[in-house]
Amino acid sequence: MRRWLRVGLPALALLVLALLVVRALTTRKAEQARLAAPAPVAAALELSAGDLQRVRRVELTRMLEVSGSLRAVNSALVKARVAAEVRALSVREGDTVRAGQVLAQLDTTEFDWRLRQAEQQAQAARAQLEIAQRQLVNNKALVAQGFISPTALESSVSGESAAKATHEATRAAVELARKARADATVTAPIGGQIAQRLVQPGERVPVDARLLEIVDLSRLEVEAAIASQDVPALRVGAVAQLQVDGLAQPLTARVVRISPSAQVGSRTVGAFLAVDAHPALRQGLFVQGAIELERRETLVVPVSTLRHDQARPYVVRVDGDVARWQQPEFGVRGQAGGQDVIEVRAGLSEGDRVLAGSVGVVRDGTALRLPAAPAAGSVPAVATAAKP
Repeated sequence: MRRWLRVGLPALALLVLALLVVRALTTRKAEQARLAAPAPVAAALELSAGDLQRVRRVELTRMLEVSGSLRAVNSALVKARVAAEVRALSVREGDTVRAGQVLAQLDTTEFDWRLRQAEQQAQAARAQLEIAQRQLVNNKALVAQGFISPTALESSVSGESAAKATHEATRAAVELARKARADATVTAPIGGQIAQRLVQPGERVPVDARLLEIVDLSRLEVEAAIASQDVPALRVGAVAQLQVDGLAQPLTARVVRISPSAQVGSRTVGAFLAVDAHPALRQGLFVQGAIELERRETLVVPVSTLRHDQARPYVVRVDGDVARWQQPEFGVRGQAGGQDVIEVRAGLSEGDRVLAGSVGVVRDGTALRLPAAPAAGSVPAVATAAKP
């Protein structure tokens, strides 16, 4: 037994060692075979013609979006100049009136009596003045004859001056009473249309009570609030295209004035745009559109190609048949051929192809399978905006 153990144990150890060596060699050969085998080729991303956009040079139109409400350049609130009862009001909303046309009549009974009273006081003052003048003439003759002293003449002169002043004051009172009576007849200060009728016949109105509002729709404008950073690029005469609800065609407007001061709080600056006349326009309608700030030749890419999942916006450029991330230097946004585009200042060249945003997430280095080139004479499949 002991002899068998002395012989068998070393033999068993050699056998185990041999098995381990064989296993190690087998594993190494398998790993070498795996490494030597060709790596699986990743599937290329197949693209269609609509997935590609080209960097192109166009005339970029920089636009500034604005909104506001239409208002008449000439409008008037007709107010009562005297306190009285409204006897008649001959116009309603929508009526067309001309400047100077009678719109309303207030009760003149009180003003008629005041005018009559003032006229009678003026007549009495006139009579007193005539008496004082005759007395002055008589006293001058008496002084010349030595019947009265010069002091009495001075009293007559003072009395005549006082009577004259009293007469002038009563004449002024007559004119004021006549004006108050005339103010009871309300006339249109401007021509236009009645926008509001704020009182009804039979109401008693105080001084400065609002009776009617008149607007002249022949000249309309829009007041738009402009952010402070956009004001330096804005200029008088800039053309704008505005859209009004209910009108199919946009309206042409022009910047005619820019406010010299900013609004407290919002720090916006008011810009006034004159709108071409149109029979469908009304004061108070909401409009929105864009002002053309500038036009210049530059390289652009569609805004839809920008990707924002990194710290800085970037595009995916087609480099041969591989996708490469590119972070160009972008400039201002604008429009070209009705498409929203952004200026490329550096990092891309004219004719470079970039992937549209509709392609989705594409990793840097992804293999691409590009669409076949169009046959000679056919229309290219890649859609680009026409030069405006």
